[in-house]
Formats: sequence, C-alpha cells, structure tokens
Amino acid sequence: MQRILYVEDDLSLIDGLQYTLEISGYTVDNAKTKKEALILFKKNTYDLLLLDVTLPDGTGFDVCKEVRNSSTVPIIFLTASDQEISIVRGLDMGADDYITKPFKLNELLSRIKAILRRSLQFSKADTILEANGIRVDTAERLVWKNDEPLDLPLVEYKLLCLFMQNPNHLMPREMILDRMWDGNGNFVDDNTLSVYIRRLRNKIEDTPNQPKYLLTERGIGYKWVVE
Repeated sequence: MQRILYVEDDLSLIDGLQYTLEISGYTVDNAKTKKEALILFKKNTYDLLLLDVTLPDGTGFDVCKEVRNSSTVPIIFLTASDQEISIVRGLDMGADDYITKPFKLNELLSRIKAILRRSLQFSKADTILEANGIRVDTAERLVWKNDEPLDLPLVEYKLLCLFMQNPNHLMPREMILDRMWDGNGNFVDDNTLSVYIRRLRNKIEDTPNQPKYLLTERGIGYKWVVE
C-alpha cells in the first residue's frame, strides 16, 4: 500500500482529505508542523508528500528544501495562494505539482495517481541513456553530468528522459505535454512547462542562457541536440 505524508495544520481540512485518501487505498500520516514533518520523513519511507505552504513553525517550502537534499520523492503543494510567484517558487524548489485551494477531491486524486504511476514507471525501467556528458540510469533513477551526481525531481527527470529518448527530433509543446501528463494536458499549462524547461537547463547546460543541447524552436517546441 502506498504511503503519503500529508503536511497540514488546518484541522477542518485534515480529517476530510485524510479520510478520502485512506478510502482510496493510501496509508496517510499527518504532520501539523515543519518539525513534525521532517521527523516523520526521516523515520518512514513515503511514496508522495502533500505539503501546505503555511505552517506554524515555517513553510512547506522549507520542508521541500530539506527533503530535496536527500530524496526525489514526488511532492505536491496544496495552498490557497494562486500567485504565479508562489507557484514558480514551489516548482523551482523541486515540487512535482501545485494545486490551489479550494480544489476538487477527484482532481487531486487523479493528479496523485498520475504522479505515482509515473514514478513507478521509471522505477521499473532498465536502460541507460547517455549523451552530451549526461548519463541516466533509469533502473535506479540516477542522473550524472560529467560523472557528477545530478539531483532531478520527477518531472525534470521525465523531461530529460523524454528528450534523450528522442535525440535531434523537434518535439512540439503539445506532444511533450501529452507524453508528460499521460495524455491529459489539463494538469499543466504552457507557462508551467516553460518553468520546468528552465530548471532543467540550469542543471544540464554549462551556460543555461545560451543552451547548447536543449534548444527552443520558437513557437513550436524543443529539440535535444546530440553532438
């Protein structure tokens, strides 16, 4: 049974969402503070984290930052803030998705299932991808750049694999969204995809502002150029 760490301090939200997750087949632990969340995370193994942004002793961003120092476990932010700066901040820190309150439970469950399905898919892969100084072990979900370990959260990892599996091919944005979100592009918009591409470039390119490998075809999409 897959296990979720739900970090939220609003009692009116905890009971309802935790009950919904549990009857959907998940084991759920709740943490009401940043401190409690990090203690539980270090103590247990989780398949996914649901993080509220505002906590009594810090923020969900703080939790995300600490978790990303040692883990690529999928992370979804749940927050009342729909400001673009908050969304971008969460994604830049390594979150895999961002859902604003109030949200529909069925939509949240669909996103959780999609992210966990992608995570399981990559954990079962058994090939090595290598080009441009980047090497990916899809069996272990590990990435290196010039033989140095590279930490990528799930969405960036999947993007990189998608590009490396289609070298020197122009990939329209619509095709990328379809492949990334299991045929349902409603889970992300063009702006969010641009954020993920920028974050990926910052990690794999020597000069992100003048990319050499992950190139933009303006108005169309992207191409992974192999030397």
